[in-house]
Amino acid sequence: MKPVRLPASATSALPRWGLWALGLLYILPGLIGRDPWKNEDASSFGIAWTMAHGGIADWLAPNIVGLPMSAESPLTYWIGAIFIKLFGWLLGDPLAGRLSAVVFFLVGSLSVWYTAYLLGRRTEAQPLRLAFGGQPEPRDFGRTLADSAFLIYLGSLGLLLPSHEPIAKSLQISLVAFAIYAAVRLFEARSLRSAALLGLTFGLLILTRGWVLPLALLSGLLVLALMRQKAIARDLLLVALPVAVAVAAIWFAASCALLPGGPGRFAAWSEFNLQQLSWPSWTALSYYFKYGIWFAWPAWPFAAWAVYAWREQRSTLHIALPLAFFISLTLMLLLNPHPEENILLPLLPPLAVLAAFGLPTMKRGAINAVDWFSVMTLTACAAFFWLAWIAKESGWPTQLAKNVYKLAPGFKPEFNVIALVIALFGSVFWILLVNWRLSRRPTVLWRAIVLSSGGVILCWLLLATLWLPWFNYSKSYAGVAVQIDQHLPAVKQCVDTNVGPAQRASFAYFGEIPFGEYRQAHCDFLLYQDNISVKTDDAIWREFKGNWKLLWTGRRPSDRDERFRLYQRVSN
Repeated sequence: MKPVRLPASATSALPRWGLWALGLLYILPGLIGRDPWKNEDASSFGIAWTMAHGGIADWLAPNIVGLPMSAESPLTYWIGAIFIKLFGWLLGDPLAGRLSAVVFFLVGSLSVWYTAYLLGRRTEAQPLRLAFGGQPEPRDFGRTLADSAFLIYLGSLGLLLPSHEPIAKSLQISLVAFAIYAAVRLFEARSLRSAALLGLTFGLLILTRGWVLPLALLSGLLVLALMRQKAIARDLLLVALPVAVAVAAIWFAASCALLPGGPGRFAAWSEFNLQQLSWPSWTALSYYFKYGIWFAWPAWPFAAWAVYAWREQRSTLHIALPLAFFISLTLMLLLNPHPEENILLPLLPPLAVLAAFGLPTMKRGAINAVDWFSVMTLTACAAFFWLAWIAKESGWPTQLAKNVYKLAPGFKPEFNVIALVIALFGSVFWILLVNWRLSRRPTVLWRAIVLSSGGVILCWLLLATLWLPWFNYSKSYAGVAVQIDQHLPAVKQCVDTNVGPAQRASFAYFGEIPFGEYRQAHCDFLLYQDNISVKTDDAIWREFKGNWKLLWTGRRPSDRDERFRLYQRVSN
């Protein structure tokens, strides 16, 4: 027997303008008014910026002003470079590049919505018919589930920061979401067009972060197809797989034909992909549970309940398909010898879809427990952000203000009226939302997750308005780049360096520092990065031959370990 029994009144859908407003309120804050930040955000910008202002070799072989990034696939940076070329003159290159993150987010969130909508309309997913009628129509039930999946996806804690950065993992999660949508189309109405669309998605995934993840998804879908309809397995092998290989082969062939070291570069790229696979380990398993619990909140409790509640109908497509994606990705994670947050991200789309089908079967007490947890936790977080902001601006409470400035020495507060008004508006909306949920006690399905999603959006809105200058000061290399530029000659000369990708990108953009080719330059200036705990210069003399005179030493004020030193070559 189906576990769902609902009246039509429980399937009132959110208005379309409300969904779009929530999506824009989620993705736009944090994109404007900041520099590329330390690590992946800055290095991704550096690759796209190099492509946008470089030649065909830069587009085929990702690099940061001469530093090869052999492990990187190019698709993310192609999109970022196109946005820089189109809008860089108007918005500036960093903001123009970040517009690609909006596209990635829209692809992912819309794919989650339409996947849940298609699965929710299916006959086997419909609630039981009520004795006197009044059950929802399939279209209304599907749309309500789609709204719920969208809200769960927005409320996922692990999605928050990556979705606001134009990086490969944010495009990857969006393509995983689209792959689920394409798979639903294939399993619903088998056609060559659907199989080709799925193959195209797999090919784009290869061009985003390599072949390991699409291979895992293809394997999971093959197992599911053999259990349900063997003809679909043939479509996967004879249509989807060749299309995926053909899409990726275009890049491979162009690189080998046009780049002198094309084959060698792909050997390094393939080696990086192979390093993502090993035997299962306790390290991977412990990482999965330690970080997955908060990373996939609030999706995983509802998804787990959906699998349990639908256990007698677990072979139905709306449970089996997202579960196949989830299991395939989990096995891939457990086989990875270097677990990190990046490989947890693709779990979110199938979990969000599964979680939506858990909502109709949840007991009122469980829903209320989730609501109270969300209200208490997220309201406390928002209150702390407000209190810490007051301390940052006014100096009271004293100890809190000291802690804030201790983390960012030298930071000068910037009062922004517009940011304050937006933060106040968001906080008032949160209070009204909590009051509506707790006083009206609505019966609509998405009531169970509207507070979780709304609270996450509020907390991000406060961080992206009240705290954006502080974060930008702490995570940007712009200030260091300016200092380096001031100690270089007015006529730019070649600078050799050992700095990392994020630093190289930031210094090249903000300081216009002309770095030499990686490990091929013999420049008269050297920018050396090391740890402040290093007391000798022996490593410099071993790596960079010659006599050097120290011109400048500096670092980001918020980083106590990192150190940069600028040298000039001197004659014997």
